[in-house]
Parts: sequence; structure tokens; C-alpha cells
Amino acid sequence: MINTLEIDSVILQFDTERVLQDVYLKSETGQITGLLGRNGTGKTCLMKIIYGELNPLNKSVRLNSKSLIDGIRKPEDIRYLPQFEFVPKYLTIQRVFKDFELDFSDFTTLFPEFDIYYHSKFKNLSGGERRIIEIYIILASKSKFCMLDEPFSQVMPVHIDPIKKLILREKENKGIIVTDHLYKHIIDICDHLYVISKGKTYLTKSKLDLKTLGYVRRID
Repeated sequence: MINTLEIDSVILQFDTERVLQDVYLKSETGQITGLLGRNGTGKTCLMKIIYGELNPLNKSVRLNSKSLIDGIRKPEDIRYLPQFEFVPKYLTIQRVFKDFELDFSDFTTLFPEFDIYYHSKFKNLSGGERRIIEIYIILASKSKFCMLDEPFSQVMPVHIDPIKKLILREKENKGIIVTDHLYKHIIDICDHLYVISKGKTYLTKSKLDLKTLGYVRRID
């Protein structure tokens, strides 16, 4: 089944500053939707609006044409990787994988160096290692959609390719929305790419649009 997630009619304002307006974004099963924008353009805010954590002045969020009301989304519908850590540090890795009903051996096929950590507590891992586990459990858990906020920026370069492989694998089962300032990795894996500029989203047609919309100064 192809599931569709859409958001539009967003108006987000803080005091007198209009952050988002006339926003439209669409994600579907089997597709990776990239979201780019300069600092402060509202990328994280848009994800929080979709997830139900942030209530703007106006919005329309629809899952398979059915409006989603306020409140955090059901995990079987949408999962969200925020920029901050969300797994309690006192839990063991074994407990985390059990709670999310995930296969640790599948995880270690992508990240074999983690095999020795199965009985370790989350707090004993480095920040980058904890981030990799959180990325995996959001992506590999059953859900119609998942959103990833900065999955590449907090990990070592050696782990970026396995993360990209995981994203490409999991898009077969869900729609994925991803944003990161390491934009070349987003371009490399996404099927559709939106750029937020001056409060609006623009569906790009080529890399040249990134320069035209002011996201980059030059095209490599």
C-alpha cells in the first residue's frame, strides 16, 4: 500500500516574525523527501508541526487524505528523530532493542563494531554512537513515515555510508523526510528535494535551484 503524507496552509509566527507561510510538502511510501534551508528558516519547526509538537497559527496535515488533529502522532503512523537524544541513558542496548522490537543482529550487519555493546548501558557510549542507535531504531521500527533531523551531522564520516544504505533500504517500507546541513548526502539519496526560502517551500528541479533560492553560493 502506498501511504501519502501532506502538509500545507502553514502559518508559523513568533511575535511579529513570520517564519513559515504558504508551505507545501509531500511524502510517499518508497520515496525519500529531502528538506533543505539555511539556519533559522524553519526546517525543524516544520517537522515538529508535522509531528504534532508545535502548533502554528494555521496548518493542514493529512495522512492518506485524513486530517491529523493536534497531539503527538501514533508511532505506527509517524516516527521522528529530533536533534537531541531521546533514549534514556540508564537503559542497556539490549533493553532498547527489546523495547522497539528490533533485531540487534540486523543492526550489527550495518555497524559491526557495535557488537560488543549489546549489554552496555546507553550512557557508556559516545554521543555519536548513541546517535547511530537512535537513527537505526527510528528508521527500522514499523511506521508509515519517519522524519530525520540532522542524521549525518553528529556522526563520524565512516558511519555516513551505512546510514545512507539504511535509509535507502527502509524507504521500501515507508516514506522518509530528512534534513541535514551536510546537504550533499541529502541530494545523493533523495527522490524529491524541497528548499525553504523566505518562509515558503520550493520543490527543486535541479541543483541550480539551490543557488537561485539562496541556499548555496555556488554549485560544485
